[in-house]
Amino acid sequence: MRTPLLNRKRGREPARSTRYSVRREGGGMAWTGSGTDRFLRRQSAGADRISTLPDDLLLDVLGRLDTRTVLGTGVLSRRWASLTRQLPVLDFRVGDMLSPRYHTWIRLQRYRGTHAYFTEKKDMVPNIRRYERRAMRAMASSIQSILDAPADDDRQVNRLNLEFFITNSSGYCMNRLIAKAVDVWGVDDLEAVAKPIYCQWGQAHTFPSHGMCKDPRTSRLRRLKLGGCVLPPLHEYGALTKLVLQDLPESTPTAAYEGVFTSCQRLQVLHLNSCGCGGDKIVVVDAPASEIRELVVDHCAFHRFLLKALPCLESIASLQTRVFFQPSSCPSLRQWNFALRLGITHEGLRQSFKGFLELELDQLFQRTPDITNMVIRFTGPDRWFLPLSSPSLLLPNLRRLLIADVPSSWDVSWPRRLLEMAPSLEIFHIHIAPCEEEPYDELCWEPTKLRQHHLKEFVLAGFEGTDKEIYLVKFIMGVCTALSSVILSKNGYARDKGHWDWEMVTHQYSWSDEEKDAMLKQIIDGVSSLNAPVHLV
Repeated sequence: MRTPLLNRKRGREPARSTRYSVRREGGGMAWTGSGTDRFLRRQSAGADRISTLPDDLLLDVLGRLDTRTVLGTGVLSRRWASLTRQLPVLDFRVGDMLSPRYHTWIRLQRYRGTHAYFTEKKDMVPNIRRYERRAMRAMASSIQSILDAPADDDRQVNRLNLEFFITNSSGYCMNRLIAKAVDVWGVDDLEAVAKPIYCQWGQAHTFPSHGMCKDPRTSRLRRLKLGGCVLPPLHEYGALTKLVLQDLPESTPTAAYEGVFTSCQRLQVLHLNSCGCGGDKIVVVDAPASEIRELVVDHCAFHRFLLKALPCLESIASLQTRVFFQPSSCPSLRQWNFALRLGITHEGLRQSFKGFLELELDQLFQRTPDITNMVIRFTGPDRWFLPLSSPSLLLPNLRRLLIADVPSSWDVSWPRRLLEMAPSLEIFHIHIAPCEEEPYDELCWEPTKLRQHHLKEFVLAGFEGTDKEIYLVKFIMGVCTALSSVILSKNGYARDKGHWDWEMVTHQYSWSDEEKDAMLKQIIDGVSSLNAPVHLV
């Protein structure tokens, strides 16, 4: 009686005995017993119907699982093992191998960082890093089993997604997988994102001296995403059409970015997300032979991003990164998403520099006369630009314009200046974002003789009926002769549909009859002619 107890104390379960007997069934013999009875009951309840499915349907089922689970099904039978080698997509993400306890440690560490009295407790960082290294060892083991299998040399893979932590032992395995995927499996879509171990910022994954693979000239690689990596040479990847670079280290030289534009001749789409830059941090793009049509520069640490020659560029998104144009540098440019936040958030410094204007509004839109579609997000604690009193027609071909996230503490009538810059504007949408600060910004407008004959639709989301909002609505209704729709939405907002398209969402708000009559009276009062009906949504 003492043995099971001792076994439990030592972490071992006592062996459980099962009695088997032989009984006659129909002229034959059958084994019976507790375990066998359960097995027979399961078999009689239903046959293995999954194995009877055709290969195409089984591959569709396996394609909806993570790669680690799919590889585990290969031990079921030879048929399942052969199916795993037919999957066109491999997805290795270290996050799939992290236990729930890891995320608990992360939450505790964040709690520790935000509560001063908790700082005397034990540091959680070593535990977090231990889970990350353990997950990387498990992931590397799974990858190694695939790389060492000779039957996998004839595998055909279309896409490989790889996300991993940067450790001392992970680099060789990841580089080997990437090289085999490009050289042997014929991957045409590759995503490799390296992340530093917790609180060890500044790390970057490095490729061998010869690059990602041994024979890049024969590669089929068309789409490539690299994150947290030292940029390898890409000039020999002749099939590459889309490139996404993310979290490149600050040691990356400007020549590496400039070389992407000049050496990747067939590249059509280029995204630079949160990329660092060394040296003078001035990137000059002079690529008259480039075929790039879409460019995104998002939160990059460039002091200046200058476009000298990019003749095929049609769409650009400059998000929290200043992009400068030279005359005739982008003759095909038609779409622009321009987001910029400037200003001083520290309250003491803000009071010292209050009223200091850094830029003139006209300077931001020079040398872009062919733009037809534009999204603008200018934000900050204070209005950091000065609308000139005599604007130029800098946007003569602009047809659609969205001005989103206008802080309610600013003088929200400033978009009037953009209307005066764009005589061909047809659709004008504005979204005002509420903020806690009280409005104190004030612009003085002079009377105008402007008449706009193309604007058909005007939508103002976030409308609260302030004096400046009413002024802007009355101004537009007074100068726009072709208006067919004016919509004022109290709880609306702009929903992004990609970088260059959007949808105005106008939630229903129950205006009382008194509110509606009073608001309409303020809007219509003083307008010489009502060119369009006003809808209060």
